[in-house]
Amino acid sequence: MAAALHIEDLTIEYARSDYVVRPIDRLTVTAGDGELVLLLGPSGSGKTTLLSCLAALLTPAAGQIHVGGKEITALKGQAVSDYRRHGVGIVFQAFNLIPSLNARENVAAPLRLSGASRREANQRAEQLLQRVGLADRLHHKPGELSGGQQQRVAIARALVHDPSLIVADEPTAHLDYVQVEEVLRLIRELAAPGRLVVVSTHDDRFTPLADRVIELVPRQQIQPTIKRIECAAGDVIFAQGEPSDLVYVVEEGDVEIFRPHAATGEQTLGRCGPGEYFGELGPLLGLQRSASARALTPAVLTGYGPKEFAGWSGSGGNGTVAAEPELSEEAASVRVAP
Repeated sequence: MAAALHIEDLTIEYARSDYVVRPIDRLTVTAGDGELVLLLGPSGSGKTTLLSCLAALLTPAAGQIHVGGKEITALKGQAVSDYRRHGVGIVFQAFNLIPSLNARENVAAPLRLSGASRREANQRAEQLLQRVGLADRLHHKPGELSGGQQQRVAIARALVHDPSLIVADEPTAHLDYVQVEEVLRLIRELAAPGRLVVVSTHDDRFTPLADRVIELVPRQQIQPTIKRIECAAGDVIFAQGEPSDLVYVVEEGDVEIFRPHAATGEQTLGRCGPGEYFGELGPLLGLQRSASARALTPAVLTGYGPKEFAGWSGSGGNGTVAAEPELSEEAASVRVAP
């Protein structure tokens, strides 16, 4: 069946230490047969986690993934193993080659594990290594190959079962500019009718080659922004994982900074009242929200874009209480107006 990808309302979350992270929240994406799809975003935006779900290595908290008309998120037992082995090829950032095996043996290994004879596996490995331009490196071990050559061996290995989906995690991360060109061209060639290729990257050199780009942290439009916001008690002002746009100054009422907690459900990180501000790290540094904020009482806030906030804070303000210094990230960004 021709490869095509449909992701619907996908949510991915996991516990880290004593809090819960939700890097992907209700993502819906469709990609066509033969497309090269890029997942763009900074570290922590969920690129690798999403690839792991596409490869059925992780199970999302909610939502569905369909590849070639098959619902991957519904697979169980042996069907999951069959999909991982035959339906998807994985190209790892760190190559993941076996140091003691030569290039041909590394590519042939998945076939041998599937029951192919040594002759069949070696013939297939040689064909694929020729395809990626390494016919003269069959008997070289990983330590004798450049980074770009190792990555091409890893790509050949991902193709052994002719899967309809290839996922590649930062495939150019460890390569110099000469090696990058070779790998970029090869990955572009792999995306063809019958095969979909999904690449996670922060390398902008991929962008002109892509058929579709998915930004997991949407870029914010830079424009003058000052907003007055009225909140009822319990209103969520922003949620952990959302894109950051505004810095908030409390004019009236009280606001609580919190994040999901793996054991207790929620963890309070700080509170702020009139004259204090919070949430500036995300907008100023281009980060997702690392915590959530909600009104404890009816509240009136002023939201400032990064440029406007810089001007406001430089003009002076009022305030008497600062957040505790040991709090971090969004909690540490609760500050007294100067």
